[in-house]
Amino acid sequence: MAKIYFIDVTNRDAVQASRIILSKLQKTMVNLYLAEMGVHQSEFSFPYVKHEQNYIRANLELKELGAMGSLILEGWCRAIVGDVAASLPTGIRDLNISISTSDQMILHKFRGKLNRERVIQEMVEAATLAKKGGVMTLGVNAEDASRTDFGYLTEFAQAAKEAGADRIRYCDTLGYENPMSIYQRIKALAEAVRLPVELHCHNDLGMVVANSIAGARGAVDAGVDAYINTSVGGLGERAGQADLLSCILALRFARDMESYEIGDPINLQVSIKLAKYTSYAFGVPIPINQPGVGDNVFAHESGIHADGALKDRRNYELFDYEILGLGEDECVPTGRVITTGEFGGLAGFRHVYENIGITFASDEEAQRTLELVQLANIHTQKPLTTDELLFIAQYPEQARKILTLTP
Repeated sequence: MAKIYFIDVTNRDAVQASRIILSKLQKTMVNLYLAEMGVHQSEFSFPYVKHEQNYIRANLELKELGAMGSLILEGWCRAIVGDVAASLPTGIRDLNISISTSDQMILHKFRGKLNRERVIQEMVEAATLAKKGGVMTLGVNAEDASRTDFGYLTEFAQAAKEAGADRIRYCDTLGYENPMSIYQRIKALAEAVRLPVELHCHNDLGMVVANSIAGARGAVDAGVDAYINTSVGGLGERAGQADLLSCILALRFARDMESYEIGDPINLQVSIKLAKYTSYAFGVPIPINQPGVGDNVFAHESGIHADGALKDRRNYELFDYEILGLGEDECVPTGRVITTGEFGGLAGFRHVYENIGITFASDEEAQRTLELVQLANIHTQKPLTTDELLFIAQYPEQARKILTLTP
């Protein structure tokens, strides 16, 4: 039976959205949380971009050290030979390459530089180079697939398969689809090409989770694996993309989804930690009604609702909040508080680390770690979280590489 997997694109699509940014350390922490959650893959970088390359190498080292579990770290680039050639020296061995396929974009974005035939040719040349260069899993992205003529889209996908693609990414770039239309198109595409399909949907019309789930069902019903692209909290270009947790909950608890199996070993207990960290790092509050993790999702005030929830939680709650890591008391220190950061000294630094269970064998070791903490605070421009402090102490060499940006 075909299965459904998750490829989270927070560290690629979300960070390229207007007014949204993550530091390299924060992107690394997102990868660590995604790995802890059991997500299949993180689209974590632009490997052809120079300022990404120390971060990429450090994260690949962390993967080798076992810090990322089974999480696959995949890069993204345009489906052109130059981008692929620049990406391969970073050590990236999982890659998605992207090119526009709709007549709208061929005519009004490429403006005569490419036609339908040349689009396929560019993609095939890039895919061939990627595979020859040692890429193990290759995804080929049809940007604006939802507005692409279906016959041409099938031709494009077949050419990608013959060039070595392991998946075809169906990009609903403008959120144009509806659940019925995307189901039909994905099922027909999968039946025609017999290639696993990625669903990369946007939320311009507010249907992104429904479209992602419907598209995945279409792929599975056609007998191929589906890969849903998500971001944490649904952040992404314009109105955003499919929220990771919402998609997982839909597959777990929505009507008639029992036969659609998630292939990832998802640990939902990480949900609230991941949501709160990304909210803090992005500086974007979690909406009060955000599925699963919003403050109001398990709150009841109306008389009949409160009465019903107190009698039996299933009256007004579809799933248990405990499975998401909710319900634990959170302690906020009051009175004297010692922190460490950009201008912190050794005494305060030691005190902070001792409170989280870490001691240093010597002043020299402590001083080296303090310098990394200072750099990290400059890097993120936010007080460091406990998990960030723990990461820096546990993986100082990788932390140093992540914090090093070379012009």
